[in-house]
Amino acid sequence: MKGKTDSKNIIKLLVEFLGISLGAVIAAFAIEEFLVPCTILDGGVVGIGIIVNHLTGIPLGVLTVALNIPFLIIGSRKMGKLFIIKAAYAMLLFSVFLEVFAPMKNATSENLLAVSFGGVILGIGVGLVIRFGGCLDGTETVAILLNKKFKLPVGQTVLIFNVIIFSVVGIIMGIDRAMYSLLTYFITSKVLDIVESGMDKTKAAMIITDDAKVIAEQIFRRLGRTVTIIEGEGLVSGKKVILYCVLTRFEIHELKEIIKSIDASAFIAVSDVSEIIGTHVKKSGSIPSEAKAILSDSSEDT
Repeated sequence: MKGKTDSKNIIKLLVEFLGISLGAVIAAFAIEEFLVPCTILDGGVVGIGIIVNHLTGIPLGVLTVALNIPFLIIGSRKMGKLFIIKAAYAMLLFSVFLEVFAPMKNATSENLLAVSFGGVILGIGVGLVIRFGGCLDGTETVAILLNKKFKLPVGQTVLIFNVIIFSVVGIIMGIDRAMYSLLTYFITSKVLDIVESGMDKTKAAMIITDDAKVIAEQIFRRLGRTVTIIEGEGLVSGKKVILYCVLTRFEIHELKEIIKSIDASAFIAVSDVSEIIGTHVKKSGSIPSEAKAILSDSSEDT
């Protein structure tokens, strides 16, 4: 039984890395064949790389790797090990294919076509990478860390980074380049929304399991998120403890991994949260004794 589980995990991991690989290649194609030829920028680290490439001539692939390294080092202390491995792999492959596609004939020299098709293709590529648990841009890693520490929304933090980058573009390359870049960013975001199902939306997970105590502790320890404990009763299964957790889209993959490693039969419902009013409690110490008591009772009942 254990051998079958290990085989499934290996196959699942291979599928995830295949999806990340496909996404990274598609994103690199969009950047080099549509955006760079028309001097249109993506956001984040790639956008900074395009600016430096424009000013110095240093290859974009080299700049992408170099600029992302500090963000990976920062994230390695706080993010999950698998996330960092996937992110590093995605960024490296993305950088390699930027150099592969660079000498090829450009897809178009028309600005409107570059914005439209480049934005759509880039959104598909980035969406695939994120959907399979990876990350192409170091600024998103920093945004997640800021979200955990200061409760700043990930989407808004990334948007602020990009507004600063596009402002610099307007100064260096002209206001029209900045406007084209901003339009591309919005198109990419909407397509990413479809591929990954929710770029800037906060997610809510409801978990029904017989291992509530262990799962709650792992969510608290690995994601830095507390859970709301709801006592319920199933029509057939009897008394249950339901865990409710609000988190970012980047943490959904890690949440699934935590739950599957503990209780593969757990029921998980993930939904979008359109708005949060009030303070969402995050990791700030140890699990309260009252919560431990409820979770302990649940474990004994099952």
